[in-house]
Amino acid sequence: MQYDLVDLRLFLHVVAAGSITAGARRSALSLPSASARIRALERHAGVELLVRGRRGVRPTPAGTVLARHAREVLDRTARLDGAIASFARPPGVPLSLLAGSSAMHDLVPRAVTSFLLANPDLDVDVDERRSVVTARMLLDGEADLGVVIEHAATDAGLAAEPLCDDSLVVICRAGGVLTGRRSLTYAEVVEHPMVGLQAGAPLQVAMTLDVGPTGPVARHRTRAMDLRTVVALVAAGAGSAIVPRRAAGGRGGDLDVCELREPWAQRRLTLCRGAAVDPSSPTAAAVDELARHVRDAASRSDRG
Repeated sequence: MQYDLVDLRLFLHVVAAGSITAGARRSALSLPSASARIRALERHAGVELLVRGRRGVRPTPAGTVLARHAREVLDRTARLDGAIASFARPPGVPLSLLAGSSAMHDLVPRAVTSFLLANPDLDVDVDERRSVVTARMLLDGEADLGVVIEHAATDAGLAAEPLCDDSLVVICRAGGVLTGRRSLTYAEVVEHPMVGLQAGAPLQVAMTLDVGPTGPVARHRTRAMDLRTVVALVAAGAGSAIVPRRAAGGRGGDLDVCELREPWAQRRLTLCRGAAVDPSSPTAAAVDELARHVRDAASRSDRG
């Protein structure tokens, strides 16, 4: 025999209330619908389940047995729903995504925004870190996902998925010192006043390390918190700057852009997963979904 859960729930309400009318009300059913369901349940069982009287109804012996088993079935069903829902339910802590200054410019905001809009029950903590720090935290299981410069991922032995170009270029206000130039060395760039990121920003730290302690020293007229502000200051004439090529896009004709002729200026971003993400856990599916949004954002970013 097959029993409908709605019918079983209705029957329990009727038995508890001692009335088909009250049972129908508790089940949010009309009285005719509830009466029809009870009669169909009795036909299905092949026996009478209720004794009907002037003052209401009471269960027959068969009805008492049905009520006892119905409670067990509904209780097990509720536990089954809870067990299955736990796999769809987000974990207790937000997902963690780490990235450097360049990815924080537009890639990460795009990815996280689209992910959150598509997954209202999931949360994401975003933190800005140098690629070498991100790689170490991923290996130590301290983050779920990271956007890492390719060479840092390789040096750390991380499995890395290519994302997009992150090469550095030189920018200046249109008609300024870059006019007519197609490429510059770092030494040539720092002959002119610069706009930079805050000294502790991951991209600024990386460039300082790439240039080395014996390299030419830039004069930064001002430093900003993010690349968007750096580009705006350059466009206003505050100085030149070294930024990822993607950050210089979409400015129309108010910027001159030329190549930075240094080996360390050629960079690519990769996507890496944390070592602690269990592929069979509910978190893994959420991480995969976030990774998909990062890939989509990187693709849109590459197309400008």
